[in-house]
Amino acid sequence: GYRSGQSTGSSGINAEYGQLSQSAAVYERLANAIAPSIYENMDIKKGVLMQLFGGSRKDFSNTGRGRFRQDINILLCGDPGTSKSQMLQYVYNLVPRGQYTSGKGSSATGLTAYITRDPETKQVVLQTGALVLSDNGVCCIDEFDKMDDSTRAVLHEVMEQQTLSIAKAGIICVLNARASVLAAANPCDSRWNAKLTIVENIQLPHTLLSRFDLIFLMLDPQDESFDRRLATHLVSLYYRNAARSKVESIDSDVLRDYIAYARTFINPRLSDEAGQKLIQTYVQMRKVGMGRGTVTAYPRQLESLIRLSEAHARMRLSNVVEELDVEEATRLHKEALKQAATDPKTGQIDMEILMTGLSASSRAKRVELAKFLLQTLRNGNKSFKMSELYDACKEGYKDGFTQMQYEMVLRDLQEENKIVQTSNRTIRLKDA
Repeated sequence: GYRSGQSTGSSGINAEYGQLSQSAAVYERLANAIAPSIYENMDIKKGVLMQLFGGSRKDFSNTGRGRFRQDINILLCGDPGTSKSQMLQYVYNLVPRGQYTSGKGSSATGLTAYITRDPETKQVVLQTGALVLSDNGVCCIDEFDKMDDSTRAVLHEVMEQQTLSIAKAGIICVLNARASVLAAANPCDSRWNAKLTIVENIQLPHTLLSRFDLIFLMLDPQDESFDRRLATHLVSLYYRNAARSKVESIDSDVLRDYIAYARTFINPRLSDEAGQKLIQTYVQMRKVGMGRGTVTAYPRQLESLIRLSEAHARMRLSNVVEELDVEEATRLHKEALKQAATDPKTGQIDMEILMTGLSASSRAKRVELAKFLLQTLRNGNKSFKMSELYDACKEGYKDGFTQMQYEMVLRDLQEENKIVQTSNRTIRLKDA
């Protein structure tokens, strides 16, 4: 989908791109060429650059292992007015097979496929949606948090298996949807709340969040020196002359053709050193959480690191993934994790926030609150009105809790058959 008319692999283009790939700080230069009007956010631009290059094609269907995902999915979330939509628009305009859609204006059929009747033959035909049309490209989804649950549900298969199963009006088929997803979401309270986890802030299902390779926060720092630098950058866009800006960055046409050339002709494979480095990095990531009873990495994170390493090697026009590629992939992945998977109560990375929707500290608190609630019922008359039990727990429980946490604990205890809720909203012990 990235192929353009110029990416023919001729000797002139080979020499030109080879020269660019060997130039000093090519990584920084290419990252700076991504949305140059957006100020700073260099790690986000580098992440988007990795997404545009993508990982290597891996098809092991002959050995029964199936096809492995090569595309990188990225989620941008944070305060309004931090250029999230602008980043999506830039990528959409850069990529030949890109599709742009908004969460509020998208339906499940619009993203996947819908059935229509041909006006001439009167036969039922299948019309493909945005995800299938962006096969081998990037599907940009804005206002991701405002999507309906039914619409969002279709993304689960696309983002991991990269296929789309259709069974409508007698048409049963599996369509390819090998698209990278670049999504942008706003927090539910308009502004980002640093005291809440990412799942609580944007209220997306954790099953979907775990499918994103990189999750970046784009926050407004509210700092005077940053505001001054940002204002200087924005004002300079209006009076900077063309000659000066041409010297500073790579042209978007050159970037587009460079990506097309790399995706068409470069297919990196892991070297032994890079493979060992990846294993070592993954084991180290797992070890960090073992001491405090949290999970800091899952196999999905290892696969993300492999894809990012391959994308970095492809960016250098190298057919071999080396240790330096793994090191940059690890740094970028950790930077994203530091922002998205940090437990606000402990300040430590906890991958279970993205995998289960709850941090280890939140789970521990739920267990403590459940014990206290049962103890309150045993110490009292073994039955309480819901409002009375809530007030009693509020008074006696020293750490405090929210109404939502209280209701979740009640539901857990009911599922475990430890308490019973009667029709007149009375809570009593099961054995009372």
